[in-house]
Amino acid sequence: MKATTMILLMAAFALGACNTVEGVGKDIEAGGEKVQETAEEVKKDM
Repeated sequence: MKATTMILLMAAFALGACNTVEGVGKDIEAGGEKVQETAEEVKKDM
C-alpha cells in the first residue's frame, strides 16, 4: 500500500509541475509579444 500511495503522490506532483511550467511559458510568451509590439510602434514612429 505504501508503494501505491507513493506512486500516486509522485504522479500528482509531476502533473502539477507540468501545468506550472506551461503557465510560466505562456506568461513569458505574452511578455515577449508585448516587447515586440512596443518595438514595432517605436520603429513606426521614427
